[in-house]
Amino acid sequence: MKVLRLRHQFKTLRATRRAPSSSRCDGASDTPRRCPEEGTRKAVFGGLVNGGSTKEEEFEHDIPEDLGPLQFVKLRKHHSLVDNAWFCDHITVQGPVAFEEAAFPCYCWVQADSVLCLPEGTACLAGNNALDVFQKHREQELKERRQIYCWATWKEGLPLTMAAGCEDDLPANMRFHEEKRLDFEWTLKAGALGMVLKRVYTLLRSWNRVEDFDHIFWGQKSILAEKVRQRWQDDELFGYQFLNGANPMLLRRCTSLPSRLVLPSGMEELRAQLEKELQNSSLFEADFILLDGIPANVIQGEKQYLAAPLVMLKMDTSGKLLPMVIQIQPPSPSSPTPPLFLPSDPPLAWLLAKSWVRNSDFQLHQLQYHLLNTHMLAEVIAVATMRCLPGLHPVFKLLIPHIRYTIEINTRARTQLISDGGVFDKAVSTGGGGHVHLLHRALAQLTYCSLCPPNNLADRGLLGTPGALYAHDALQLWEITARYVEGIIHLFYSGDDVVRGDPELQAWCREITEVGLCQAQDRGFPISFQSQNQLCHFLTMCVFTCTAQHGAINQGQLDWYAWVPNAPCTMRMPPPTTKEDVTMATVMGSLPDVRQACLQMVITWHLGRRQPDMVPLGHHKEKYFSDPKAKSVLNQFQTDLENLEREITARNEQLDLPYEYLKPSHIENSITI
Repeated sequence: MKVLRLRHQFKTLRATRRAPSSSRCDGASDTPRRCPEEGTRKAVFGGLVNGGSTKEEEFEHDIPEDLGPLQFVKLRKHHSLVDNAWFCDHITVQGPVAFEEAAFPCYCWVQADSVLCLPEGTACLAGNNALDVFQKHREQELKERRQIYCWATWKEGLPLTMAAGCEDDLPANMRFHEEKRLDFEWTLKAGALGMVLKRVYTLLRSWNRVEDFDHIFWGQKSILAEKVRQRWQDDELFGYQFLNGANPMLLRRCTSLPSRLVLPSGMEELRAQLEKELQNSSLFEADFILLDGIPANVIQGEKQYLAAPLVMLKMDTSGKLLPMVIQIQPPSPSSPTPPLFLPSDPPLAWLLAKSWVRNSDFQLHQLQYHLLNTHMLAEVIAVATMRCLPGLHPVFKLLIPHIRYTIEINTRARTQLISDGGVFDKAVSTGGGGHVHLLHRALAQLTYCSLCPPNNLADRGLLGTPGALYAHDALQLWEITARYVEGIIHLFYSGDDVVRGDPELQAWCREITEVGLCQAQDRGFPISFQSQNQLCHFLTMCVFTCTAQHGAINQGQLDWYAWVPNAPCTMRMPPPTTKEDVTMATVMGSLPDVRQACLQMVITWHLGRRQPDMVPLGHHKEKYFSDPKAKSVLNQFQTDLENLEREITARNEQLDLPYEYLKPSHIENSITI
């Protein structure tokens, strides 16, 4: 008689549950075996207090014969009167031989009378094992998943989404856990209360100077946000944001003067300055032409306005990026020579021109670079992964920690943020339908290369640019992520022929490019993988997008958008056509009103703050891989990230404005907010 010890970790769905429902575990091996008879059972019971603890339960079973290598464990939760679901982390089975232990990853909910069949955690490709029981398990798992994870069209012509009308329609395994859900919903309510208090506070106070935005600039805010409030009118800070602000994705080095920049007679000196900077390779541009012709919102019956500015900047010898000229609107038949605004113009005219640029940057940042290029892309990756890759697949095990909570946060965005009557409709100049037009245009620019920093930064001429901290850190993280991905992939794919011959992997690739991204092969996305290198590059893009890139794009909202004049969500007057007529009343009449400004502060704080259950990049607790070699690769990934953390910390200590969005400890392991 031998003893089989089984141990599993679990969480409850409700915080008040004090003991788990009874569970039954069955073993399966490579040959037909008897189910072990239940013997002495040792168990440690406990409740999930405040949704935050994990409990462990241990059983011992006496078995009459050697079961051999265990292949499966079945887990069933009996139906009870109070039918709480249980979240099982994993099951480990300790055999009678010392150090003989089998791990069975689970990390999903056990509900009602459902039975979970958990394979042993060693990753393998289809057909790698002679046992057809594994292949049948893979096929059955994917068949069930495809019925649960279905595609839907949010807006025609845009990337597909998970089919769910609201978060309650999502599968339990894609939902926020209790701690996350409570925090998300309560902070929204607290923010709404704060918005009401700020509006009441302003009723008895003036609102006719930009300094009056101080009336609502209280409550939770970052140290950098306070610096922005103090220095937002400085040209140096204006230029800095194109390199290291909330949106470092638009700036590019000039190789010629833009054709849309029409210089009228009398501006020969400006032309000479621009050409000099061009010859020195120190001339840069930020062109918002994507916004040209996008219909503007109407908020509470009041028309809002959009522009499509062009900014020309120079980098001086000290590495400061400074604006030289702003063209607020492109040439048109009615205005073939649109006015140009210069730093030497009347201060309020120059300030208003910069405000138009910052408003335009808000639109592209939130919709193109944040929503489309990270959130929507990550959801396509997530849904395709659940539909095409079984739990035993090494690519599934690699990616699953990086899609945690992504589908629910996107579903909430579609029902609260960009929905009809949502936040964009209430406060943003591209709301009311303009945001959908803009997303269609942005999708045409969403190329495969644009998502890969080595290609993107080279294309924009920013490699080696002094003071480009996002560029430097992004390249470092890309290389570290690439080494991690390569380490995992080379364990399971011995050559290019193995990559080409993996039907599940090839189906996953097609599902992303042809289905989720709507025939994106025309924009450079692969429809098949022909080599290890091609696969590793694509997976590096997936992991980088879901982690570092989203961190760089999301976290800056907290710092750069809290002081509303620095990044106005909407503009309430048309762009100026003359300089001399711009007054403080013009500036305040253009910037968001109190209600819009309060809403911007609430939402950007809510979405930009550090999450209480935040999992730093590479430090997920789930152990999907049981192979010691795969665990060693993850350990090296963590070591590389720690080394980069120390390097960035040392650098930031020397900076007036530390750049921390790509510090590994600040990067979340998936898109959760």
